[in-house]
Amino acid sequence: MIVARDISEFQRARALLGASVGFVPTMGALHAGHSSLIQQAKAHNEATIVSIFVNPTQFLEGEDWDAYPRQEMHDLAMCQSLGVDIVFMPTIEAMYGSDELAIMAPCKAGYVLEGATRPGHFGGMLQIVMKLLNLTRPTRAYFGKKDAQQLALIIKMVKEYFMNVKIVPCEIVRDESGLALSSRNAYLSTTQKVQALALSQSLHRASSLIEQNQLDCAILKEQILEVLQGVDRVDYAEIVNRNFEVIQTIDKNNTIILVAAYLGTTRLIDNLWV
Repeated sequence: MIVARDISEFQRARALLGASVGFVPTMGALHAGHSSLIQQAKAHNEATIVSIFVNPTQFLEGEDWDAYPRQEMHDLAMCQSLGVDIVFMPTIEAMYGSDELAIMAPCKAGYVLEGATRPGHFGGMLQIVMKLLNLTRPTRAYFGKKDAQQLALIIKMVKEYFMNVKIVPCEIVRDESGLALSSRNAYLSTTQKVQALALSQSLHRASSLIEQNQLDCAILKEQILEVLQGVDRVDYAEIVNRNFEVIQTIDKNNTIILVAAYLGTTRLIDNLWV
């Protein structure tokens, strides 16, 4: 496994890879969710690249960029054990210049839900994803469905900028209790981890009701919010179509239910693709 920390070193290593390349971009603090993405990349491609980069442009002022968990030795050991070919770990100076071109998130889909709570987040996210895709030139890139809005915007960017890569959406990975895996789960106390189960439990209640043919979004949202009373604060609970427009009635082929909530100062998200 090659660990590349600057652009030229990475490009030399990238030139030696085979015809099909799978790419998994991460911010490190790797867990079983990342492992699942890497395993899918390994299964579908001749070679696999993982990037580890805590991207400053997608963090807002006052967010947890400084505190975001960094576990370099653990992450490299995981990548080694999974048979990753290249781990790309660039510096901020390598990835950003002093007078950067900006990528703007779309005016509608980029400024609702996550975009409303974190204005500017998606522009920074799209900026780094485009840079990484241009550098790695993968056949396929793998993203988790837990960050549903992020995934949708990346697919939109790739389509509208005519980028030659297939984006592969990957299912949410959960622990044995149902909590969606996230690097930010490391911030939670034992008590907060129990409280955090309200997110997945609220989605499970909605799923059960939909199976019983309850398709009225207002009723479903009431039930979701009732379960979410177990968290410290709800940021949002919304039912939308795949364009992230709020809907009134469930379409069983075109709906995502999204929740975001705080446990203390830690903000977690989860969703259900209907």
